[in-house]
Amino acid sequence: MVDPYTYRVGWSAEDEEFVGTCAEFPGLSWLDEAEGEAVRGIRTLVRQAVAEMAAAGEPVPEPMPPHGTLMG
Repeated sequence: MVDPYTYRVGWSAEDEEFVGTCAEFPGLSWLDEAEGEAVRGIRTLVRQAVAEMAAAGEPVPEPMPPHGTLMG
């Protein structure tokens, strides 16, 4: 399955760990000592959130269009 969401990983000096975030789910983040684990963690968290939202009949955020895509 393709994951259509937009992820970012950066270093948090405050937490002294990598933080993974998802643009479409601004309230979610994942901290980890390893950059790759921060990516895996946030992706897993987003999948869980999408499944829970769908099961509850809540609207699921639409993926952002790819960078450089023109909307018309």
